[in-house]
Amino acid sequence: MTNGLTLDGLRSLLAGPFNLELLPGACAAITGPSGSGKSLLLRMVADLDPSDGHVSLSGRDRNEWSAPDWRKQVIYVSAESGWWAENVAPHFTADWTAARSLAERFGLKKELLDGAVARLSTGERQRLALVRALLLTPSVLLLDEPTSALDENSTEQVETVLREYLAAGTSILMVTHHGEQARRLAQQHYLMAAGKLKAA
Repeated sequence: MTNGLTLDGLRSLLAGPFNLELLPGACAAITGPSGSGKSLLLRMVADLDPSDGHVSLSGRDRNEWSAPDWRKQVIYVSAESGWWAENVAPHFTADWTAARSLAERFGLKKELLDGAVARLSTGERQRLALVRALLLTPSVLLLDEPTSALDENSTEQVETVLREYLAAGTSILMVTHHGEQARRLAQQHYLMAAGKLKAA
């Protein structure tokens, strides 16, 4: 039994089975070609797509959690997160001071939090979605291409903050197309191909 995230025979009709252990404060990166099942795996872990098998956190099976409670502890941040209101502010319920501070650390102007979603660039939306997730202090972050729309400097800023959260005990399961990013952040590296996961 692990204190972190455990996948035991997790599978769907399209991918798996997956077996993986991720301890608190550890990062696992998954690389592989588009369409191989990387995002599907993250969505299965988050209980957003149908799956069989077992997923547990700190030894407690996912079935013992309510869906909202699970998704607060194991947060999925997609490459293009959803925005359900016209303005940015309603998407944030946490401390505004913390939100503005973290946004600035990601190279974002704090005024963006008071603006309209439609005025955000893809990279700004991507970083604000990550801010939104981090402020909820999850046990596990499921990150799908978290810096795909960012330049080198912005990517470095995001990775610096992620390292701090890892050091504080947050676990990260990350999909990335960038092998260098996997090497910079992850202690565990997996390759996804045709819905199967193997150590890289």
